[in-house]
Amino acid sequence: MRIFLTGATGFIGSAIVAELLQAGHQVVGVTRSDAGAEALAAAGAEVYRGTLEDPKGLRDGAAKAEAVIHTAFDHDFSRFAENCEKDSRVIAALGEALAGSDRPLVITSGVGMGSPGHGELAVEDVFNPGHQNPRIASELAGNALLEAGINLSVMRLPQVHDTRKQGLISPLIEIARQKGVSAYVGEGRNRYSAGHVLDAARLYRLAVEKRQPGARYHAVGEEGVEVRAIAEALGRGLNLPVVSIAPEQAAEHFGWMALFAPMDLPASSALTQARLGWRPTGPTLIADLDAMRY
Repeated sequence: MRIFLTGATGFIGSAIVAELLQAGHQVVGVTRSDAGAEALAAAGAEVYRGTLEDPKGLRDGAAKAEAVIHTAFDHDFSRFAENCEKDSRVIAALGEALAGSDRPLVITSGVGMGSPGHGELAVEDVFNPGHQNPRIASELAGNALLEAGINLSVMRLPQVHDTRKQGLISPLIEIARQKGVSAYVGEGRNRYSAGHVLDAARLYRLAVEKRQPGARYHAVGEEGVEVRAIAEALGRGLNLPVVSIAPEQAAEHFGWMALFAPMDLPASSALTQARLGWRPTGPTLIADLDAMRY
């Protein structure tokens, strides 16, 4: 297939480019920079210039594709709610490009959107349109497209990692460097689900090939890694003491990350594995943190 891919030069997107090309697909990768264009061309992808601030431009590029994968997201978490609304506008525009056809669109969300609450594992079949996390805007936009007849599925991501990046853990590394300690909130028993970037890339490919309208997938290799264990791994890597921060001091210590630091985000991928025959095989989160060159 000729696949239009937003976020094609990003951490996950660049892995998806390689996965799709290796499987024989054509990739039209979106980038906003000259460096990104050079990287895409070198990888063997076609270059399309576009930005999240120009949904119409992305719509025009998607209109010429046989399938669309949307991974781009503005990761300025100090403007998280605004960026989630921006994502919903982009999703709507991409859906317009596919109207009247069965061409698949795979959008991206977070595993927290599948949480039933009360510390239970997030699961694929849970969808709460009243979820308090602003990222629900992406799935609400997706649902509107489903109702309009668009062949849309949702990829929910945990903390996606390798030895270079680890989702929300990457900013925790910078905070630890700045503060001189690797910290967690309270007892640190809250959990982050995790998945290796190459496993996630393979799952995106399977999802776009499956073309299953309304499906929700979890790119989860580990259901829950305790945040205290993550902080301890960072302490080892950075040679810093590991400390507990009281909940009332979290905002002062973590800044914008105080929203995420105490969150309990365990998630299952059992249904995803059963439906797509996908099996995560990459290294664990702690193994990648221990193998990093800090």
